[in-house]
Amino acid sequence: MSEKIATREAYGKALVELGAVKENVVVLDADLAGATMTKYFKGAYPDRFFDCGIAEANMVNVSAGLSTMGLIPFCSTFAMFGAGRAYEQIRNTVAYPRLNVKVCCSHAGVSVGEDGGSHQSIEDIGLMRMIPGMTVVVPADAKETKKATFALAEMEGPAYMRLARLASPVFEEDYPFQIGKANILREGKDAAVFACGLMVSETLEAAKLLAAEGIEISVINMHTIKPIDADCVMEYATKCGNVITVEEHSTIGGLGDAVADVLMGKVNCKFLKIGINDRFGQSGKALDVLREYGLTADQIAAKIKETL
Repeated sequence: MSEKIATREAYGKALVELGAVKENVVVLDADLAGATMTKYFKGAYPDRFFDCGIAEANMVNVSAGLSTMGLIPFCSTFAMFGAGRAYEQIRNTVAYPRLNVKVCCSHAGVSVGEDGGSHQSIEDIGLMRMIPGMTVVVPADAKETKKATFALAEMEGPAYMRLARLASPVFEEDYPFQIGKANILREGKDAAVFACGLMVSETLEAAKLLAAEGIEISVINMHTIKPIDADCVMEYATKCGNVITVEEHSTIGGLGDAVADVLMGKVNCKFLKIGINDRFGQSGKALDVLREYGLTADQIAAKIKETL
């Protein structure tokens, strides 16, 4: 992993490629095209791009209407404004009638950095996961983001995709992507570590640090939080006996709880959630903020070692 590309950047460029093969794809934004990177689609297909202004709830409602005409709307803004401000519209106008709208939000998690706690959405996975029928995807790198964007266009029904502002490593290996099917990135007997988003690369680095001390962990990229790959969770929990989840999200309602829901009452194992422990984010350089919340590779490795 050498090259670094933000998943929001990969998403913006993937939309352009998607638009070339699917003429019914339309893109909506809430005055943030330069930040969400939907600006690329706007430049390529201006007649299929709609800037709704700083009116996120209205944007979601417009997306719902467009979907009833056979179009596939990709609706973008910051996670705080999409999953947060427009929650009721996503729930009632999109998900309740099961409309084919894809809500793809960037600037999620504390790695937003200098924008501060008010803009760092640490609740979005939980909010979207609780909506009946909602698919929730958190890609780990640029390659996966492109594949996820195309996969969302192929599936029918509402979906939420979480994207990051911070540039993150691009995996050298070209892993397959299937909604609801986890990817095993590293095999190890001592613990099964499930991660999503930016935390996948950090967990892989943590695995290298642990391997130097003779501790071998399995690293699983759980890119789909819902529907979760329950078979994979059960298999690796049984195999390893120690389960750890790592996410740039609150430990309440996110990946950790999704994995715990699968295991509860079924597998006897030790369990640890690594994430943001009932705190808001705060302003600072992205890498400094991640360290403040214990989400860097060395900190993850230390927590895993302590648990074992």
